Amino acid sequence: MKLYRYLTGPDDSAFCKRVSAALNKGWQLYGAPTLTFDPVKGRVICGQAIVKEVPGEWSEDVTLSDY
Repeated sequence: MKLYRYLTGPDDSAFCKRVSAALNKGWQLYGAPTLTFDPVKGRVICGQAIVKEVPGEWSEDVTLSDY
């Protein structure tokens, strides 16, 4: 089955580490990153879609963070 996740967070090292951790667990980048500005908090928010092919069949019980 193919899994999809969309990681989001402030544009900081913690976000980069989350994406790097996912890549090292076999996830692949899917498309370009997105950026938006949160004027209330005065910071940039990043988003990055990732995908991963894994054995098994899709069900609503799949926990994406387990992969």
